[in-house]
Amino acid sequence: MSDIHDLLGEHPVIDGHNDLLWAMRDLNGYDFAAYDVGERQSATHTDIPRLRAGGVGAQFWSVFVPCNEGDRAVATTLEQIDAAYAMFGRYPDRLAAATTADEVEGAWRSGRIACLMGAEGGHQIGESLAVLRMFHRLGVRYLTLTHNDNVSWADSATDVPVLGGLSDFGRDVVREMNRIGMLVDLSHVSHDVMRDALDTSRAPVVFSHSSAYALCDHPRNVPDDVLARLAENGGTCLVTFVPRFVNQAVRDWALGAEEQARSQGVDPRDILALQEVERVYQEQVPHPPATLDDVVAHVEHVREVAGIDHVGLGGDYDGVDWLPEGLEDVSCYPRLLEALRARHWSDDDLARLTCRNVLRTMRAAEDVADA
Repeated sequence: MSDIHDLLGEHPVIDGHNDLLWAMRDLNGYDFAAYDVGERQSATHTDIPRLRAGGVGAQFWSVFVPCNEGDRAVATTLEQIDAAYAMFGRYPDRLAAATTADEVEGAWRSGRIACLMGAEGGHQIGESLAVLRMFHRLGVRYLTLTHNDNVSWADSATDVPVLGGLSDFGRDVVREMNRIGMLVDLSHVSHDVMRDALDTSRAPVVFSHSSAYALCDHPRNVPDDVLARLAENGGTCLVTFVPRFVNQAVRDWALGAEEQARSQGVDPRDILALQEVERVYQEQVPHPPATLDDVVAHVEHVREVAGIDHVGLGGDYDGVDWLPEGLEDVSCYPRLLEALRARHWSDDDLARLTCRNVLRTMRAAEDVADA
């Protein structure tokens, strides 16, 4: 049995979701000279030295735009994409832009971290398939069908259902993503949208950062009937580390904070406003801890229901204020793998979890586009 770091040398982590780019926007307007992620830093969960320490070989960087951007959503997405390329270009010896599974493995052969992009919400395409196609040409390789709010063609997990799934245009979006080779990401969508998308998609789908609903009843998580369908679809659920998604006590605490927000006239879907409410609520009612063991439980549940070929990792680093104990930043993936090995995961199992399942899913989506 190999050392975990040796295993990661051969089978690096492909992480499905990281919000460093939005964190950089808030921190200093994307000034990578002022905040050099090529050096170890402290204001974010992510930098290149810690990615290396964590065995991360490929990262889907979220080119995220909040739902309240309105008419600026497309332009702000382009700014995020521009910032991504600025980051890749600043560290060409350590980062390599990638759009295919082959390019990911090519980056590894050159000793670099492969960098992919995913757009985190259907509002970012402005109800235009042409915009979707242009994002794909710019290198975006997944679209999350919704974020926290509904779009006109799909219901969000955290909004009041309107459609009961996908509209006809929503199914057209899924079909067009299949045609051009963009992964359909079902994190953030309602459970009915998950089912409709699986009914519609000819290509494997992904959950870029979601966990198991059976263990924690947050609507962002994936119910067992959907997980079971991943085996037939060929898709992958990338388990996330977000405390309120992996620990029921934290989920219950967060519901209390949401009630506090509503009593103050704050919409819980407004991320920044909710975070401010939660900071005050935390002083009054400290949140319970989440731990690495919580994440282990979700990884094992997804494996049990969907199968070993359909589970991966999507930490959501820099997209949350705090993380489970033992998984505080991107250097911590070896701890998670060690914990799984202690539960009798083989090297082959761990290799599928870290990267092989995602590479297979990517290649299958590419094959559908080529057909």
